[in-house]
Amino acid sequence: MQSRNPALRNAIKQAESNGPGATSAPPAPPTGAPVDLAAQQQMQAQLDAAMRGGSAGGQTLQLPDVIAKTAMQFGVLVIFAVAGWNFGMKYPWLWIAAAVIAMVLGLVNAFKRKVSPPLILLYAVFEGIMLGAISQFYQAAFAKPGQPLVLQAVIGTLVAFGVMLFLYSNKVIKVNGTFKKIFFVAIISYAVIGFASLISALFGMGGGWGFYGVGGLGIVLCLFGVALASFSLVMDFESISQAIAYGLPERESWRLGFGLIVTLVWLYLEILRLLAIISSNSR
Repeated sequence: MQSRNPALRNAIKQAESNGPGATSAPPAPPTGAPVDLAAQQQMQAQLDAAMRGGSAGGQTLQLPDVIAKTAMQFGVLVIFAVAGWNFGMKYPWLWIAAAVIAMVLGLVNAFKRKVSPPLILLYAVFEGIMLGAISQFYQAAFAKPGQPLVLQAVIGTLVAFGVMLFLYSNKVIKVNGTFKKIFFVAIISYAVIGFASLISALFGMGGGWGFYGVGGLGIVLCLFGVALASFSLVMDFESISQAIAYGLPERESWRLGFGLIVTLVWLYLEILRLLAIISSNSR
């Protein structure tokens, strides 16, 4: 099963199109022809660059590149989340429009063949507005007096990120074929459950929460969502490791950081919903 990261999939497809042994040494010159070592080295560099999706002499992807681009996107998201928190509920159309635009930009950035840093940063802007408004709504509607519901969700997200990074780095969790298959089936199942829950919520089931508001079942589904989002981080870590190993161009760090941000937002929203349901049930 291929990685779910579009950048890595493109690199793998390009490598496969070149055929096995595409990065092996250049063919030897005919017998008796003079050996031009400089020309052979240049040809080898060009072949290697083609496999990496870059150009000869270009910079290849390194881990600090991904960290820097992720931090930049995260910073933009936080800044506009503050704006969404302050203005989203006063102007509902603002965060609804931001959510639609963020969804469109997310799809474009995920499947666009050439990375576009401006579009990725623009996604962070609108995603931040949407996230801030939703967070403010959850805090006002479901938090008990004095309960920092949003802060708890933020801390939970950071803890989950740290734990999954530790488990992946120390090879406690290994992303092999079996792991990917189980994860894929779980994601599809959860998507089906989520869609069915949304439909049921429109008819008032679970107090508007759908399946997530049905007693213990709702808590179990929320925990399942948190677990899936957390393991999705592991898939992102693996994609980053493979992208570095393939020697993708440095520009791909924008897309890899984008993937991490998308997963972190998903994880945060799952934890926020879980805390909101627990808080509302305990009133």
